[in-house]
Amino acid sequence: MDVLLVDDSAAMQLALRRHFSAYPDLSVRAMADARKALTEARIRAFDLMLVDYHMPGMDGICFIRKVREIPHYAQVPIVMITSDVTDEIKQAALEAGATDFLAKRTRGVELTVRLRNFIRLASAVRRLEDRATWLAGEVERALRHTREREAEIIFRLALAVEYRDNDTGGHTLRVARYSQIMAAEMGLDPEFCRQLYLAAPLHDVGKVAVPDGILLKKGRLDENEFAVIRDHTVIGKRILGDSSGALIRLAAEIAEAHHEKWDGSGYPNGWAGEAIPLSARIVAVADVFDALTSERPYKEAMRFEEARERIRELAGSHFDPACVEAFLRRWDDIRAVTAAERGSDLYAMAHGTEPWERVPELLRELAEEPPPKAASRS
Repeated sequence: MDVLLVDDSAAMQLALRRHFSAYPDLSVRAMADARKALTEARIRAFDLMLVDYHMPGMDGICFIRKVREIPHYAQVPIVMITSDVTDEIKQAALEAGATDFLAKRTRGVELTVRLRNFIRLASAVRRLEDRATWLAGEVERALRHTREREAEIIFRLALAVEYRDNDTGGHTLRVARYSQIMAAEMGLDPEFCRQLYLAAPLHDVGKVAVPDGILLKKGRLDENEFAVIRDHTVIGKRILGDSSGALIRLAAEIAEAHHEKWDGSGYPNGWAGEAIPLSARIVAVADVFDALTSERPYKEAMRFEEARERIRELAGSHFDPACVEAFLRRWDDIRAVTAAERGSDLYAMAHGTEPWERVPELLRELAEEPPPKAASRS
């Protein structure tokens, strides 16, 4: 245990040191200059302080007030040493944060007992703080574990949905990363950016209800088939809606609104502008960009620069201009994601292990307009 003794009286320092010497585990730092002692307190974590009231430059009450402003010393016992034990001084010291008082005239057994009690109090406070620190660490570990499991469950669920669409997960994670990058560039709260990263992979969860004959069709979809595809947004909202968890509620609004357009021509609700949730506006840019740059058996992938220009052209019509601006400003980071993460396993991309090969496929519901009637496959 470390004790700080601040007193400009050499005799008082000597007397207190003599009593403290009876405790071999006690380390005493005695100082006469209150300002230097304050600096020492900021550098070193003391468990107990004894402070004289009358000192040149800074009195004991001022010293205690400044010490209490240091986070570590919120609960540390601080004893005021004074020969003027008046009610006014006591009140001022207590308001400043003093724990107790010790009159300079105290001697013999009383002094021994008082110092012993101060030491026991300091020891108890230290044990409580150590326990609190340990508990905080355990809570942090548990929270980190929960978040890791939360992320894994979400990404694995999204991966299962993508497997139905002949994909193996890369689209899911790239959309998540693009969305996170854009949100950060827009200055959004870091926790929201993290939540968006975890919610975005569920944007197409409603596809689980789309028949394979439509979902896996290699040609263009006719009007009726496209209407079924469009329902995946409503179904996704139904699957994820009414959750008590903030993350799933965020995923629900993205699932419902990621095909809405800034000019109101999207689906399923025809929302426009800021009526579309910001999360969905961000994911919409990420989703379309990844679809444009993905290869399919019936189409080649669009070059990244060409896809970037297409996103730029659609600002103000399909996309929120602010989201497009964020996307363009972080182009180098967006491009780095495509370079690093294409060809990686979903779980590996989330946790940095086990890369593997994959071939992404286009999400056909991103077609700008459905054909008026059934079209031949090309």
